[in-house]
Amino acid sequence: MSKPVPLVKLDEKEYIAAANQSCQGCTGASVARIVAKVLKDKMVRQEVACCGPAFGNLEQPSIYGEVFEGAGAMSTGLAHAFKRMNREDAIVTTIVGDGGTTDIGFQGLSGAAERNENVLWICYDNEAYMNTGGQRSSATSKYAETTTTPVGEFSRGKKERKKNVAAMVALHRVPYMATASIAYPEDFIGKLEYAKNIKGFRFIQISAPCPTGWRFEPQYAVKIAKEMVLSGMWPLYEVINGEGFRITYKPKELKPVKDVLKMQGRFRHITEDEIKDTQDDVTAYWNRLIAKDGKEFF
Repeated sequence: MSKPVPLVKLDEKEYIAAANQSCQGCTGASVARIVAKVLKDKMVRQEVACCGPAFGNLEQPSIYGEVFEGAGAMSTGLAHAFKRMNREDAIVTTIVGDGGTTDIGFQGLSGAAERNENVLWICYDNEAYMNTGGQRSSATSKYAETTTTPVGEFSRGKKERKKNVAAMVALHRVPYMATASIAYPEDFIGKLEYAKNIKGFRFIQISAPCPTGWRFEPQYAVKIAKEMVLSGMWPLYEVINGEGFRITYKPKELKPVKDVLKMQGRFRHITEDEIKDTQDDVTAYWNRLIAKDGKEFF
């Protein structure tokens, strides 16, 4: 299992250029920066259409795929090529958003996970297709307003719950699956350190609030990410070999979801009944996770 790693242990060398095209307060860029620092010269980055190319000024090799749904296939091909070259020390790292993970790219992700390809898949989850205008994805939270789930007389934002892709990947019984948050870098770094030494398919989904799409001031990005964890909206856990389940951070008491929802412009329309519905859903899921903590996942 993973262990938190203090920030002071992180390599001082920077692999991502300070000058890039990411939005102010972009937490996806912070995810890429941390991943690059942990994996260092062994990382070979693979990406498809997402916000990633905006902050893709990396020193490590970076390979861009034109086919949005092709991340799983392309990363598989790279992993096989490095094996053929006797370079299995190279860590093929797919860094893509939730659209290329939970929606368009899910079939390739599932295939690579089922075959246990030697790939580390990093999903920075900003809960929408942010690079093309903020359209909803299956990772978008319920009731969130997006450009394709507007709020009006006949619409209350997204109708469906957020897809639980982390649990879906864990059910493939891959060697390692974890959730993380940009607000808890020590936990995130520890999970990366653990995952990089494993062979086979590894998956980490990171909560990466988007100031532009979620409509809040950039300086509050990490605070909102932290409040999501403290409210139970984004639980931090890991599953090893599809069996061993462990919550890696437990708030002493969950904060009300209302507080973090009200910090985001995408939920400015939300009613008390909708807040209660969200709270009930979060509480019920958290209780299920607590009941499984330290036990077999499925």
